[in-house]
Amino acid sequence: MEPEWLLDNFGGTLIWISLAIVFVECGLFFPFLPGDTLLFALGLFIAGEQIHIFGMGEPLVELAVALVLLTIAGFLGNVVGYEIGRKLGPPLYERDGRILKRKYFDNTTAFFDKHGNKALVIGRFVPFVRTYITVVAGVTQMERRRFFTWSAIGAVLWVCSITMLGYFLGATFPSIGDNIDYAMIAILIFTLAPLVYEGVKHRRELRRGEDPDAEARTAEA
Repeated sequence: MEPEWLLDNFGGTLIWISLAIVFVECGLFFPFLPGDTLLFALGLFIAGEQIHIFGMGEPLVELAVALVLLTIAGFLGNVVGYEIGRKLGPPLYERDGRILKRKYFDNTTAFFDKHGNKALVIGRFVPFVRTYITVVAGVTQMERRRFFTWSAIGAVLWVCSITMLGYFLGATFPSIGDNIDYAMIAILIFTLAPLVYEGVKHRRELRRGEDPDAEARTAEA
């Protein structure tokens, strides 16, 4: 699933593989796919003129075309996940499988309750949440028009921000393509930062709940 490996094995047609990966990650319960790192790498590859529409040779994939196609793939993936949630949500939750773990649904539900509409936008940038939040929206019977609107906004912001970041870095610093592993690590850290922050915050809240005097001591300090 490393973007560079995909480019080496699928060549210029990586754009079509990428559309499938984005679609699946955003709606079909495979949170381990390289969504953020793939978008960033695609920006680098497009800047380096390595992505073609039909294999090798012309025409090259333009940035604007890639952004539109990837946004559509991300949005349609969300729609599929939402519809699955509306129809099969409760059985999936009760099953508590290996991939569709109940704790993922619970964590995503808490995230959704806390942020409301913004969760569909913010959740795009958080691994795992990006995959499951659409199902939660379906399970909770979120209004379709409301879901489609905020999901579309989230898809545009997610795809455009990360892909364009990779594109402009690749165009400005062509040598970054020779150190793509470091770039992938950087974008991975960036996307995991919200999860780490929420985890630390949650542990602090639990400790305060277990120790009634903890909050008072913190205030005194």
